[in-house]
Amino acid sequence: MIQYIKKEVTYLKVLLTGFDPFGGETINPALEAVKRVRAPGNIELMKLEVPTVFGKSIDVTMDAVRRFLPDVVLCIGQAGGRKEISVERTAVNICDARIPDNEGNQPVDKAVYDDGPTAYFSNLPIKRMVSAIQSVGVPAAVSDTAGTFVCNQLIYAMLYAAEREFPAMRCGFIHIPFLPEQTASKAEPYPSMELESIVTAIEAALSAVS
Repeated sequence: MIQYIKKEVTYLKVLLTGFDPFGGETINPALEAVKRVRAPGNIELMKLEVPTVFGKSIDVTMDAVRRFLPDVVLCIGQAGGRKEISVERTAVNICDARIPDNEGNQPVDKAVYDDGPTAYFSNLPIKRMVSAIQSVGVPAAVSDTAGTFVCNQLIYAMLYAAEREFPAMRCGFIHIPFLPEQTASKAEPYPSMELESIVTAIEAALSAVS
């Protein structure tokens, strides 16, 4: 007698975000990489372009969170000057912009949320994500600062929402280097990374959270 057993497949729902170009750049490797990422294994992936604008980035992402109800929110951002994939550990409750955002906002020493804690730790397995990225041949490390620009504000807001509204949701942030074409015309030398390597790194990180 042959018995057929139906296998239930459980999908992990992941919201993957990438910022639009900012700071005078015409391209943002975060957004370009997000467009090319393929969902590994049992992941159901929703991709979202996020404006590099204080406040608005939160509104756009929270709208997607409420519609998609993801298990994981993984945000990707450009950090020009970094030479490796940086998996962020911490988000701090401060906005202190060195340059204006894409709508001219430049907050100084302003809290993300007045009733929020000083900082949050990512609730993703950051060291496992780093190991997974390194295992596919891409340089990666844990980073202890996501800065104080829109990137930090967004991941702080996601962790704030996870604490207060979506307790099962896990959130994290990955900073990536410039692309080679971004550094070619700069007066000073900057590290860079090929887009293919960045995409490979994000896919490896996703496999580590599932």
